Amino acid sequence: MNIHDRPFFAPTRRLALGLTGVLLALTVAGCASGSRKPQPTPLEPVAALVSARQVWTQAIGPVDPLLVPAVHGGAVALANAAGMVTVLEGETGRVRWRAEAGAPMGAGVGFDGRRVALVTRANDLVVLTERGVAWRQRLPSRTFTPPFVAGERVFVLGGDRSVAAFDAQSGARLWSQAPRGTEPLVLQQAGVIGAVGNTLVVGIGGRLVGLDPDDGRVRWEAAVGRSRGANEIERLVDLVGRVGRDGDVLCVRAFQSAVGCVDAASGRTLWAQPADGATGVQADAERVYAVEANGRVMALRRSDGARVWANERLLHRGVSAPLALGRSLAVGDAQGFVHLLSRADGSFLNRLPTDGSAIVEGPVLVGNTLVAVTRNGGVFAWRPE
Repeated sequence: MNIHDRPFFAPTRRLALGLTGVLLALTVAGCASGSRKPQPTPLEPVAALVSARQVWTQAIGPVDPLLVPAVHGGAVALANAAGMVTVLEGETGRVRWRAEAGAPMGAGVGFDGRRVALVTRANDLVVLTERGVAWRQRLPSRTFTPPFVAGERVFVLGGDRSVAAFDAQSGARLWSQAPRGTEPLVLQQAGVIGAVGNTLVVGIGGRLVGLDPDDGRVRWEAAVGRSRGANEIERLVDLVGRVGRDGDVLCVRAFQSAVGCVDAASGRTLWAQPADGATGVQADAERVYAVEANGRVMALRRSDGARVWANERLLHRGVSAPLALGRSLAVGDAQGFVHLLSRADGSFLNRLPTDGSAIVEGPVLVGNTLVAVTRNGGVFAWRPE
């Protein structure tokens, strides 16, 4: 289960940094070490212990690294770098509808089954339906996190850590919460925004914050990561998507700082463990699954964060955020493979090829179909058997 809880409101990972609005094309790993990038670990042969039959493919055109595929019901919404939105049936790959945003995508997408929301590079929030653009609104700050669409509203988390809500039909601004503090650096990567019950949950700095969706009032705050280090880059701390969920417990990663779990019912931090990584996590009743910056895939005990197992056979391969499905854990890599690992011990169960370009954000599950999107715009679907 993910953070986007539908009963809510009942009535590349890009490691660049922004400094006072100016984007610095610096990778954190390169800045920290100054050393040559390690070579990807060669892949070992894998026996297909879990079969997965490819059932369809689609092509949507090259995509931006900030694309996050959005799943609702049996459909997945996508947008390419040029701003073309495509909604696909998970079962068959059939195109439900397409629409043009009219400008290149900067962050996206959000999807409630009817509407798709994205932010353009010109900083416009655009909401589309099968009829085309429904409305657009200029945002006051750069945005890197996909909008969240639920309860006839569209919620936006700004790169400056501001939060705003808009009416999904008209685009009217309902409320906004000003940014907190004056952080000199912000992470140019999708953050955390979603829902648990009737609470809007966002990541602000190293904290998970629960807001009243009607007015933006803060209900609770829970710290996961804390600023540390000798310079501004090392002190940067932001929560990153995706979020692992087990009931009311949300497990998240603080960029290059920690992995931790929070009780969203009470706003209490259950535990936080130091961890060096840049991608989101998955969780079930027993474990939290995470990928470290060097490509190490790990399972942590959900109760206290103690390590259960680690797989180091994908080091330096640009491994994506994980997806838990059945007895498998699916991760993508920068060479276009989707790897299926055992949730029990991390051993390889299968390897699925795509078009050779990087898997964007990580695989997603649409109904009973595993879907991965590549930087070249290939959409690949398998049905585990």
